[in-house]
Amino acid sequence: MLKKFKYGLIGCGMMGNEHIHNIALLDAAEVGYVFDPDVELAEHAAKVAGGAVVTSSIADMLSQDDLDALVIVSPNFLHVRQLQEIASLRTLPILVEKPLYTDPADATAIAAFATDYDGPVWVAMEYRYMPPVAALIEQAEEATGGIKMLTIREHRFPFLPKIGDWNRFNAQTGGTLVEKCCHFFDLMRLILKSEPVRVMASAGQSVNHLDETYGGAVPDIWDNGYVIVDFENGARAMLELCMFAEGADYQEQISAVGPKGKIETFVPGPGRFWPEDLGEAPVPHIINSPRNPKRPQRIEIPVDPTLLAAGDHNGSTFYQHQRFLAVVQGVGEVDVTVDDGARAVAMGLAAQQSAREGRSITL
Repeated sequence: MLKKFKYGLIGCGMMGNEHIHNIALLDAAEVGYVFDPDVELAEHAAKVAGGAVVTSSIADMLSQDDLDALVIVSPNFLHVRQLQEIASLRTLPILVEKPLYTDPADATAIAAFATDYDGPVWVAMEYRYMPPVAALIEQAEEATGGIKMLTIREHRFPFLPKIGDWNRFNAQTGGTLVEKCCHFFDLMRLILKSEPVRVMASAGQSVNHLDETYGGAVPDIWDNGYVIVDFENGARAMLELCMFAEGADYQEQISAVGPKGKIETFVPGPGRFWPEDLGEAPVPHIINSPRNPKRPQRIEIPVDPTLLAAGDHNGSTFYQHQRFLAVVQGVGEVDVTVDDGARAVAMGLAAQQSAREGRSITL
């Protein structure tokens, strides 16, 4: 009989449930334990997982002898202290959601954790594994002849409601350019195979959440911006974010351009937001546009409907868990290290600082 590796889930909100649905698609893994301070959320997640045990604390979860791995899906500002608590009690493979940390003061603590923790730690950067994005990553070097310009555009819906409204405030998220955009800074480093040297940003809060109050405080989370990043290898990248553009047919568009040509990828948003009266949702695709001879070619990259139904990230959460399971089984390597996660946050924090202060930030 195939061994089922038993996972403990820390954080049982919307994204926690997406992880449960995708882990359930793996033959050799299951969510056996869940923890959330909101007991109602934890009990619901336990049912979704098919009868997981609700634990009373992280320490209680770690005391379970048959626990094989941990998945941290708690609010951003809790990640550092939870990683430190886990490290003090037990060593297990960990998949921790992005961003790895939110406060610049925690960079040192994360570096110490990475040095001292003996188990594998995978930072969840799902966007790497969206099939159309993965296709661009694989083909970009050949299609462009060496990338000189990389552009990432995300036109999407506003931040969704979260328990305790934690995602409405910079202090708990790290700011939009950390919370939302560390995914894209991770992609920049991965695609360009280089490190950033300078960040310039303009961003702010123009439309969303302005008429909301929580405990008497108006949200300060930004909803749009531009970020330009210069890299060591001479390439430059740009992020364009708008979080009041959910009327668009594609949510993410990525283009890479070099002396040989251009390659682009187009990724629709979550299918549950696509109006039924418009028919089928757009199909993800790439367009390869060589300069000579000029022959733009569109290639559709459909995603398995089962994977689309399991979450909001174009199937990527499943592919990420497939690879993380191999790490848990001892036969795979961590794709996104603590260092990768920390560098993506550092870029986001630099972008936040640049936009606040109106100047470029040297890294």
